[in-house]
Amino acid sequence: MSMKSFVEKHYRHFNAAALKDAADAWVHHLKSGGKMFLTMAGAMSTAELGISLAPLIRKGCIHGISCTGANLEEDIFNLVAHESYERVPNFRNLNPQFEQDLCDRGMNRVTDTCIPEDTAIRAIEDLILARWKKADASGERYFPHEYFFQMLQSGELKKSYQIPEEHSWMIAAAEQNLPIVVPGWEDSTLGNIFVSHVLSGDLSNYGVVRSGPEYMGELVKWYRSTNSESSIGFFQIGGGIAGDFPICVVPLIRQDLQEDCKSWGYFCQISDSTTSYGSYSGAIPSEKISWGKIEPTTPSFVIESDASIVAPIVFEYVLESMK
Repeated sequence: MSMKSFVEKHYRHFNAAALKDAADAWVHHLKSGGKMFLTMAGAMSTAELGISLAPLIRKGCIHGISCTGANLEEDIFNLVAHESYERVPNFRNLNPQFEQDLCDRGMNRVTDTCIPEDTAIRAIEDLILARWKKADASGERYFPHEYFFQMLQSGELKKSYQIPEEHSWMIAAAEQNLPIVVPGWEDSTLGNIFVSHVLSGDLSNYGVVRSGPEYMGELVKWYRSTNSESSIGFFQIGGGIAGDFPICVVPLIRQDLQEDCKSWGYFCQISDSTTSYGSYSGAIPSEKISWGKIEPTTPSFVIESDASIVAPIVFEYVLESMK
């Protein structure tokens, strides 16, 4: 049974029905000529979301991405060091000494998965530092994702791949030269490492890596251009800056630039955040209407569940529906 058939047969009520409705509306949005913008919070790359996300990118069902610095880099870490990763199935019952032992061995834990310091983080640090230094010497400046695109497109990492290329969403994004924004990149492992190299004098200044406001400027240009021809949907995994940053592009254009533009034409959030007031991540979609981000008629959905379970199901459903 295909995933689409499975969902249609079993997902009839409650959060299951919300998942099916959201997936159907995504398909309708695409088939009506719309585009889809995806946002990823948390550590979805370490959850290996790339296995289901990469095919969706290659199929043309994703047209732009906003993600945390962690999701940007952790897809690459997994790509080159997967065989050195360790899984900790009983992660809910670990004592402090076990955690210290992981630290001493250079195994950085993300829920049930440990990212190896040497074979993942430090291996990539050496390669990306060389690119930062080259840009510094020539006076060039690039966004965080552009440095990764350069590495992937050059083929310099290919001999180090430890997972199939089709399981990396960053490889798929680089192939498509997909628009990406990474708000708050400094809140990431490589963001911290970058700061250390500026402070130590390896790099002359922070401007080698382009910043968050510049990302917003590029997002405005992309939204203006794309929105003039197509309705753009917004599919949000989790909360936080990965979602809050890009959804503001509409009120920025309307209220701050005083220009006309269409609001987001679809909205869905997968979240296990408790619905609450005074919380962006826990706010219900209708609150976004007063900010001009969506409209009363915008198809809007909230799937209250674990994104590592739900997102691959939605992605596969959409993929099968677009074949």
